[in-house]
Amino acid sequence: MELLDRRTFYPAFQTRDARFDGRVFVGVTSTGIYCRPICPARTPKFENCRFFASAAAAQEAGFRPCLRCRPEIAPDLAFWRGSANTVSRALALIAEGALDDDEAGVEALAERLGIGGRQLRRLFQQHLGASPLSVAQTRRVLFAKQLLHDTRLPMAEVAMSAGFGSVRRFNETFRALFGRPPSTLRRKGGVDTSTRDGVTLRLAYRPPYDWPGMLAALAARATPGNEWIEEDVWHRRIELDGANGTASVAHLPARHSVAVTVRFPRVKALPVLAARIRRVFDLGADIATIGSHLARDPRLAPLVARRPGLRAPGDWERETIVLEIDDSTPRAWRPWHAYAVQHLRMAKHG
Repeated sequence: MELLDRRTFYPAFQTRDARFDGRVFVGVTSTGIYCRPICPARTPKFENCRFFASAAAAQEAGFRPCLRCRPEIAPDLAFWRGSANTVSRALALIAEGALDDDEAGVEALAERLGIGGRQLRRLFQQHLGASPLSVAQTRRVLFAKQLLHDTRLPMAEVAMSAGFGSVRRFNETFRALFGRPPSTLRRKGGVDTSTRDGVTLRLAYRPPYDWPGMLAALAARATPGNEWIEEDVWHRRIELDGANGTASVAHLPARHSVAVTVRFPRVKALPVLAARIRRVFDLGADIATIGSHLARDPRLAPLVARRPGLRAPGDWERETIVLEIDDSTPRAWRPWHAYAVQHLRMAKHG
């Protein structure tokens, strides 16, 4: 699905407005490439631009990812309004491999969400402009592209990490999309390493980010020996499907991102672990919108101003649950209520 209001989005593309990063992607008909709004390349002509709500929608329309602005490292967008919460939950499950199978997986995913498959497809078209399967495939391709750019994993491990059934299918997908084998996207130099040796990925967020506040919240609930903070870096021991490893997360404020280092023997677990770290550190929060919404309440406004970028830490094992909502909670507040609770508790004790 293409976003038709081109005159609204083109100025954001011209000025490289970071507020739109992850919200909209720009397909350039003269090159066949789609970009983030912050792409450093020369701005194309207005008549050559098409705008999409997601990377999947742009790829479904026949565009390939830009090698300069790298859509795979754009910040994720969390959905906080109405029925889009179902899409957000679906995306979390897709990130953990819910659609690594075929079309039958869409029906199974919809059943887990408590809706029908037709309704799930409609919601995805409405909010992302692409089908669930297209979104899952685009995530696989973009995750593999990030691994090619940023790690020295062997090609077979890149393919397995990204959810491709075989190296052959991985190669075919990249040739069809980029017109070249995946090896040509890899930076030269260095030796191959495995996930057991350690893989470091950069995960982006929308600023501001209250890193001290997040570490304080995580430290307060940490299980001794399982999670700990050392020199402003969060560490965790991982146990997943009988295998053990470690993960660490450091802040990269100048790049509006975190550096995640994972050491784990099963390469296929990388997307799951990255998704859990996104959830724990609330990297998908549209923090500016949340802050402006909460600031409308006179009780919350001074707390929001005092702690810009304060986020609600998520749970490692399961989706974050919206807390303390009952019939007395105003309907307009309900999608934001968990953040209100966290701001009241964390800001008062910070």
